[in-house]
Amino acid sequence: MFGRILSLALVCLALGACAHHDCRDGHHGHKSGANATAVKPALVIMTDFGLKDGAVSAMKGVAYATSPDVRVFDLTHEVPAYDIWEGAFRLAQTYKYWPPGTVFVTVVDPGVGSERKSIVAKTKSGHYFVGPDNGLYTLIGDDSGFESVRVLDEAKQRLKGSEDSYTFHGRDLYVYVGARLAGGQLTFDQVGEELKDGALRIPYQKAQSSIGAIKGMIPVLDPQYGNVWTNVPRALVRETFKDAKSLRVTVKQGPRVAFSGELPLAETFAGVAKGKPLLYFNSLLNLSLALNQGNFAARHKISSGPDWTIEITAP
Repeated sequence: MFGRILSLALVCLALGACAHHDCRDGHHGHKSGANATAVKPALVIMTDFGLKDGAVSAMKGVAYATSPDVRVFDLTHEVPAYDIWEGAFRLAQTYKYWPPGTVFVTVVDPGVGSERKSIVAKTKSGHYFVGPDNGLYTLIGDDSGFESVRVLDEAKQRLKGSEDSYTFHGRDLYVYVGARLAGGQLTFDQVGEELKDGALRIPYQKAQSSIGAIKGMIPVLDPQYGNVWTNVPRALVRETFKDAKSLRVTVKQGPRVAFSGELPLAETFAGVAKGKPLLYFNSLLNLSLALNQGNFAARHKISSGPDWTIEITAP
């Protein structure tokens, strides 16, 4: 009798440990060690759909029905319609804050139904990206680098019953594949054939310095406040201009000059008076232009994207 009680106690202890540490074999594996913390599979969705209709909800429904144990999160659904470049930036802005193994489903896809490929990319950081091969992964590739890119077989990998649907790959293909990948039902090697040339890239001006000058571009605006973000990192500014208190900046769209002037370099917005312009380093530690409690982009009619460039020199 005592032996049976002891056996039951040991079983209960084992089940309790598994419930606490999530002892499932699957896509992410089980971390060993006394202090290991298991990270549950995560699926992160980004689209340009907005939330006015049921498109995003339909995608989440497919994910839940496919892999109920996978946690689903939103990156954003407010990427401007068809704006592949801004989608690329939002991915680069956020992906590294998610643990390796996270699967990102990305749908900014003006070419849906065309000859463009559908792909799954695995970065050297261990993150996965499922979506169209249209340049969305340009900045991810430059930041982390790709371990491999595979082409999705759209006929074999799609949601059952969606064979006659051609315009909603986010629901019928990408989130279905992403949920299976995150849930361990599908391995990366099973996704499809490797794409030897890698993912499509959008050309843009990378941050680079020469004697007394830095060139870069405006990848995105801060949409809430109209601050103008650049891709020029703080380290490059300090290396090129040492202890500069102000800098001259010229912002162009193609050959057209949108703004040119000398601006103070401040640590915070309060470093200048209300309504005055400044340079500061944003949350990504990149150089940015702003008005203290004003909208710099609106005042100077500045937008963002690969055709918007900036040149920085000493005053």
